[in-house]
Amino acid sequence: MFRDKCVAVTGGSRGIGRAIVEAFAAEGANVWFTYHSLAETAETLAEVLRSLYPDQTFTAVKCDASDPEQVKAFFEEHLDELETLDVLVNNAGITSDGLMATMTQDQWSNVINTNLGGVFNMTQQVLMKLILQRSGAIVNVSSVAGVYGNAGQVNYAAAKSGLIGLTKSLSKELVGRNIRVNALAPGFIDTDMTSDMNDKAKGEILGKIGMKRMGGAEDIANAATFLASDRAAYITGQPLVVDGGLVI
Repeated sequence: MFRDKCVAVTGGSRGIGRAIVEAFAAEGANVWFTYHSLAETAETLAEVLRSLYPDQTFTAVKCDASDPEQVKAFFEEHLDELETLDVLVNNAGITSDGLMATMTQDQWSNVINTNLGGVFNMTQQVLMKLILQRSGAIVNVSSVAGVYGNAGQVNYAAAKSGLIGLTKSLSKELVGRNIRVNALAPGFIDTDMTSDMNDKAKGEILGKIGMKRMGGAEDIANAATFLASDRAAYITGQPLVVDGGLVI
């Protein structure tokens, strides 16, 4: 489905991002993915993928999406020279939970700058390339927290809600250029982010999910490759909720 296509994924070294990288790799894509920390984990992933798919390119790049200069360097050193950049997946994100009454300014700004500002930085950097080639698909990883809110996550929910607004607005700017922009809104997914939750909290969450289970990272990866593919050629400006029936 993505044979010889070029794909960029932010936050691709673990969790949902890793699953997205692996899914595009399995479909024949060349993938450049960023990581913020855990360099050994990211490089190991790239090496494993090279061994599995020797005819494809896999490159792990340290880049803080919230830093415009690092994003610019990533683009200029790795993406600008490509004949085409076919897909951008904005996945990089962090959490720093707490009630708003006690939330620090750093907790607020760090999450907003990474989860929303990082998408602006990366997308703006590649945008002219996509416009000039008159093709491309952008997939922004939001969250159900951005759809219905979540106590203790005003910073995260605000960023993810803002990302849906960004997706809808940007899709209107680019629809005439043959560039599609969509968002994913994952529910509770079994990753490192949720592994630290205690049994009581997990039980409460599972009770709210229609399918009575957490999703897997591969569920989100499957949705990401769908939205980026020609199978979704008539879809743009849409947030796709993937949550097992949490929000119906």
